[in-house]
Amino acid sequence: MAFPDGSLPMPYDLECRDVVKQFGGFTAVDRISLQIPPGTFFSILGPSGCGKTTLLRMVAGFGEPTSGDILIKGQSVVQTPPNKRPVNMVFQHLALFPMMTVAENIAYGLRRRKTSKDEIKRRIADVLARIGLPDAGNRRIDQLSGGQKQRIAIARCMVLEPTVLLLDEPLGALDLKLREHMKVELKQLQSQFDTTFVYITHDQSEALVMSDQVAVMNAGKFEQVGTPQELYYSPKTAFVAGFVGDSNRWRGRVVEADATGVKVATDSGTLLTGIAADGGRLMVGAAVEIFVRPESIAIRRPGETPPVGVPSHNQQTGLLDDLLFNGANSRALVRTGKGEIVSVALPQAEAARHLQEGTEISMGFGSAQCLCFPLSPARAEPADTVP
Repeated sequence: MAFPDGSLPMPYDLECRDVVKQFGGFTAVDRISLQIPPGTFFSILGPSGCGKTTLLRMVAGFGEPTSGDILIKGQSVVQTPPNKRPVNMVFQHLALFPMMTVAENIAYGLRRRKTSKDEIKRRIADVLARIGLPDAGNRRIDQLSGGQKQRIAIARCMVLEPTVLLLDEPLGALDLKLREHMKVELKQLQSQFDTTFVYITHDQSEALVMSDQVAVMNAGKFEQVGTPQELYYSPKTAFVAGFVGDSNRWRGRVVEADATGVKVATDSGTLLTGIAADGGRLMVGAAVEIFVRPESIAIRRPGETPPVGVPSHNQQTGLLDDLLFNGANSRALVRTGKGEIVSVALPQAEAARHLQEGTEISMGFGSAQCLCFPLSPARAEPADTVP
């Protein structure tokens, strides 16, 4: 289909069409479809065993789909061997050759392609400059820091100028501080090369910080695909609401419902006012699961004048059970009269006003921040609040 000016639409860097992968009677990837435009940082986020690595390996050519198609730049690659696909892959343990220098590691793929020596030298110099290690060519791999090894592993792939770079949990083996640093650096490298990255992770913070688009995967299927902001603030399923970010969680039944929202009696007897997630409708009597972000809850001492903007809905009282310090923020755990523990995120300036454990607390949150999802029969057993 052409545009009005006669031009053709640019093909996606990567497209999957109803991809299925079965192992015997087990379906690991279940009718996955996606379209990734050029230059996108796209993450596939999900728990271990959800099928994300199986999908990535099929894109790389290390496995064939049972059915469906995989296209790169509009061309099917299902019958194309891995070494002929315009794709490269960074593994969790990087797979650098310790007996080779940095330059020799980077040159490995170019030599297999029989690239000329002058071209290899030029490309190595260029890619080392772009990753910020222009003088590292003669260094041994064991002389590099963890972050430098990550950059060399990416450089070894990018020197081959792939259309798509696949990254299979490459930060998993790093310590926490280096992992936090590398999240920012990976995003900067992706922008520097302007190459499509497809990143596999079970760590939501990695996906939210780095990605332009995120697909949340569960049991072989995509639950939702969207921007990090869409997944966090507008989850379409209970799985996404629970997997992305922290939430307080209740289960209950709808006792009132109209066009503006619902009122739910939780399993503990608390009445909460919320909205049906994703613009849906819920009927009276429906079993539901409720999610409220800790930062959506405002707290104050009973009798204090509520600050401007404090929600008037879902008011509860309780005792400050614990105050957890976490650097720039704190987490208040409030025990309600029903025995539920409600988690509240507070900036330190706010936390300083409620320092004493056992302090009586009043709290509330808006109905728009109280998202209600229909509860499937298989998951309808009572559940405690999860801070």
